[in-house]
Amino acid sequence: MNCWNFTGNLGRDCETRFTAGGDAVVSFSVAVKAGFGDKATTTWVNCTMWGKRGQAVAEYLNKGALVGVSGEAFLRPWKDKEGQDKQSLDVRVDALTLLGSRTAGERPAEPAQRREQAPAQKPASSFEDLESNLPF
Repeated sequence: MNCWNFTGNLGRDCETRFTAGGDAVVSFSVAVKAGFGDKATTTWVNCTMWGKRGQAVAEYLNKGALVGVSGEAFLRPWKDKEGQDKQSLDVRVDALTLLGSRTAGERPAEPAQRREQAPAQKPASSFEDLESNLPF
């Protein structure tokens, strides 16, 4: 089983691309810290989230955001400008949790279309009133 769970902060805003078939691919990098003091290390993880789930969270994946990630980890080989072989740690994201809170100046995104709200019902004043409102 290949499942890696970690938390960290985004190093940059996410990038959304689309395949030729129209599927969304959301990419972002996460800095995972380990240790403390002079022995602290940071591991950079390249994350990829596919489809509508990725599109749904893309607007919240901004630089510095604290996230929890679970997914399949693998090493991806690549060559640098000098032709040296390198590897990067990549994760195909299965689950993403937004852990940070909104800052004071940040507002939630406006919905594309507002849903009609049902009229508010008067709260039941007693147990007997509540029973008469039950659908069964």
